Amino acid sequence: MKQVLTALLMLCIVCVSAQEFNKEITTENGRRFLVGQINVEGLQSEPYSNWFQPRHDNYVPDETMVALLHKKLGEYNIKLFLGTWCGDSKRESPKLIKILEAVDFPMEQLEIIALDYRKELYKTSPTGEEKGLNIIKVPTIIFFKDGKEVNRIVESPLDTLEEDIAQIVFKKDYVPNYAY
Repeated sequence: MKQVLTALLMLCIVCVSAQEFNKEITTENGRRFLVGQINVEGLQSEPYSNWFQPRHDNYVPDETMVALLHKKLGEYNIKLFLGTWCGDSKRESPKLIKILEAVDFPMEQLEIIALDYRKELYKTSPTGEEKGLNIIKVPTIIFFKDGKEVNRIVESPLDTLEEDIAQIVFKKDYVPNYAY
């Protein structure tokens, strides 16, 4: 009996901690987009790879900035809120992923959340990861240290992604494009 209860408890823990990744919605008119927690593999799948992969592969991160960020960026957790339907997200997200790969960022410290675009669910996710974070534009890249938000990049960088990230992680005065 004790073994059965232990097995059931373990199963419950696995079920609760299991997260559905790369949930896709198809609208009545056939438009497809991802919602909720996603991963790079989701962005590399069809039809998202059509915009993600070329932008990722063709982006060349600034080597000087990569060297600068290499030691420091791993101290942070990052939440990337994007819309797979959004032009700004399609432009910035592949670059961010490429930068993170270039600095050997621990990808388990990156959480990617795709938001809905339908009118009644606009900029929400099925499990509410955006709640309380005042996501007004996508992409929004939020940097956390010791569980607290440090700063964010909203919609597009002020200079380049590498420079804006450096401003944040080296605690320079940085104010994103949109107040939050």
